[in-house]
Amino acid sequence: MNQWELTLTLAAMGLCLVGALVCLALSERAAARVLAVTGCSAAALSLVAAAGVLAGGASGDRILWSLPVLGPLAVGTTPLGALFACVASLVYVPTSLYTTRYMEHYEREYSVRAFSCWYCVLLAAGIGLFICRDVMSFFILWETVAIASAALVAYEWRHLRNARAAFVMLAMSEAGTVAAMLALLLARSGSESLRFGLPAPALTTPLAWSIFLLSFFGFGVKAGLLPVNSWLPRAYPIAPGNVSALLSGAIVNLGVYGIVLVNMELVPVRFASEGVVVLIVGASSALIGILYATIEDDLKAMLAYSSIENLGIALTALGVAFVFVAEHQPLFAAIGFAAGIYHMANHSAYKALLFLGAATIDVKLGSRSMNRLGGAIRVLPVTAALFLVGALSIAAIPPFNGFASEWLTFQALLRSVELAPLGLREVFALCGAALALTAALAVTCFVKAFGMTFLGTMRTVQPTVSEASATMKLGMALLALECVLLGILPTYVLAAIDHGGAAIFGLGTVNQALVPPFFEPNARPNPLPSDFVATFHALGAQIGAGLPGRGLVVMLRGGAANPVVFAMSTTYFTLILAVLLGLVYGIVRFVTRGRRVLRVPPWTGGLQPLLAEMTYTATGFSNPVRVIFDAIFNPTEVENERETIHEHFRSAIRRKREDVFLADRAVSAPLASAVRSAASLLARMHHGRLAAYVAYTLGTLLVALAIVTLT
Repeated sequence: MNQWELTLTLAAMGLCLVGALVCLALSERAAARVLAVTGCSAAALSLVAAAGVLAGGASGDRILWSLPVLGPLAVGTTPLGALFACVASLVYVPTSLYTTRYMEHYEREYSVRAFSCWYCVLLAAGIGLFICRDVMSFFILWETVAIASAALVAYEWRHLRNARAAFVMLAMSEAGTVAAMLALLLARSGSESLRFGLPAPALTTPLAWSIFLLSFFGFGVKAGLLPVNSWLPRAYPIAPGNVSALLSGAIVNLGVYGIVLVNMELVPVRFASEGVVVLIVGASSALIGILYATIEDDLKAMLAYSSIENLGIALTALGVAFVFVAEHQPLFAAIGFAAGIYHMANHSAYKALLFLGAATIDVKLGSRSMNRLGGAIRVLPVTAALFLVGALSIAAIPPFNGFASEWLTFQALLRSVELAPLGLREVFALCGAALALTAALAVTCFVKAFGMTFLGTMRTVQPTVSEASATMKLGMALLALECVLLGILPTYVLAAIDHGGAAIFGLGTVNQALVPPFFEPNARPNPLPSDFVATFHALGAQIGAGLPGRGLVVMLRGGAANPVVFAMSTTYFTLILAVLLGLVYGIVRFVTRGRRVLRVPPWTGGLQPLLAEMTYTATGFSNPVRVIFDAIFNPTEVENERETIHEHFRSAIRRKREDVFLADRAVSAPLASAVRSAASLLARMHHGRLAAYVAYTLGTLLVALAIVTLT
């Protein structure tokens, strides 16, 4: 069997490991350049290998070596792994390119060589994880990813908060790893091997639920889902900008991969209630994440909370798939799966772009506070334009990529009409309402992010600031291009997802469900009715017939009474939009020909000049959201001081409120309090009295004997 894709992936891993060693032997500046070359080359190899598998390349397992007790360590290419590897590689390439010059501002304080080494190790493990085909090799690389990520988050180790964030991140990751590993061991409990490719064992209901809950919340730690995501808003803001882009654009997807691998490929879900859990957790994560993002002033912290929101949307769509798998409706399950993976891929592109844009702002302007920024478009016009592409994408404005996947997610939720139980329909409706509110808040959030950062009056921006370097702009431009292409070519993205989900639903299920073969009227199987094709061809569906593919319209067909359930084409939308904009531009140019444009300062109500202190701030912009959802934020008042000159005259009032993340209040803080209480109770036993210690030993022995006797 020809497995050149597997060989290419192993070569990419080897290249990263060699690059890590070479970086340690070079100078600081040379290490960053070798890192960029190594990262781009390895990611390109991984991308070619993944594309080869998705295009129908050979797949299969290969034994690397056998361990005495644990059995063989196997690797192999699978369509699902190739799909996730493709998404990750599309983030690794531009981020590595961006790193070339970005690391220069760290050279005097921190070791770029150490950073480069850990970066290469992270890439090697992240690439290799998708070809692991047994439990042990999977968790060896999973742990490598966790350790390398924590090391990169703690890179600026002179700041105590970095070390604390890395510790919290690693501790929660280890807890999730234990749960996820237990789930995989239980999933293989009825088999003689820990290999992945074996048939699913027969499971009792309690065991099936145990596997689902352990895997969902265990891998959910990495995916940033409520309530196990306290590490995420701590780690993302303080990590270097390129690391934040990697974490949000690629590493969080590993959690989604683990959830899908266990619950859709290895041990498919059996109960609709399992899907309901995913739906509720996903929709709650999305809503809570965007609420905290909307009120956040720090640009990177806002993007961190937004990552929680977007992964929540993706998991909501996957929850739809879980429900329909349990209800034995694979067609609608495939639609939910496609929507979830599509949104995950879109999030990887635009969130990596936004984090790199935030890193550029931080380096060039020395601040991430939107209250202090403003007018940055005057000194960073290219960065502003690229950041705007990311903001429009994440706000789901067509034709950018966020629109297509969010639209498909809503359509998947509306398929609740195909379900018989009323309770399931109600859950779908509530989750849809939560996502609708999430989408509206996302627009508010990123209007604030772009407007308060780049537009308006310059507050702390210095007119002498220069634009980002060529490699930094090129890295962001590649991600912006991905945002555009993923948005205007949804049918090609769905074709790739169709190949990635072939092992779960069968090859062609997604395409047959969502991409009518308008370009192939005689296609087999399931050709479209000739009158149906003729009607849509008359509307322009044949445009692009010379391109490879089935069509440019995303559509779900119904019956004779309702032939089209829903339809969308961002490709045609983009063409029409371009024609209309060109037409408007031509008319304006014709009407204003020969006229000179007069530019004058804006009228400011008679105030001249308008001071920066008089302008709207990011906090003021988002204050209505803070007031409306105050019960959720429940901020803690850490300062409330008043200076008075006389009884009726106050010179100053200072009030400072601190927002505590909901997951910390609901889970982390009570758990920490319980642990401290238990530790205090146990500490009382250490009093130095020998007789009491003997009594402890005797009591323990008696309890052990009683247990042995009873069993």
